[in-house]
Amino acid sequence: MMDNIFGIAGTALNAQLTRMNATASNLANAGTVATTAEEAFRAKRPLFKTIVEGMLNKADTHNGQDIKGGVKIEQLVDDPAPVRRQFDPHNPLADKDGYIYQSNVNEVSEMVEMMAAARSYQNNVETVNTAKHLMMRTLDMMRS
Repeated sequence: MMDNIFGIAGTALNAQLTRMNATASNLANAGTVATTAEEAFRAKRPLFKTIVEGMLNKADTHNGQDIKGGVKIEQLVDDPAPVRRQFDPHNPLADKDGYIYQSNVNEVSEMVEMMAAARSYQNNVETVNTAKHLMMRTLDMMRS
């Protein structure tokens, strides 16, 4: 049972770390520009899928153990928001009409995403610490 708690929390920690990495990448590329809309950077979003006991496949393991629940990263997708077109004829990346294409990253939304991922990560660390503490107290009671 305790390994279930650690396994589930471990999947959540991994998912939130992936979310945080995607957010960091998005923020790093927020100011990039391109010659065409197709070349412009698009924000990345992780899609999560719930792992429910009975719906497991061989790929649903964490550190070699079967997982009885939790979350897995289904895929990383591009944000469908449109890229921004800006008239800047003096930019060396401007197209023949003088336009550049900026990424579709919204810095404010990314900061909210980062804070939410950090909070969720912190909550799952607290879950692991609480389970560890309860396990240690149980062992102490059994010794007495």
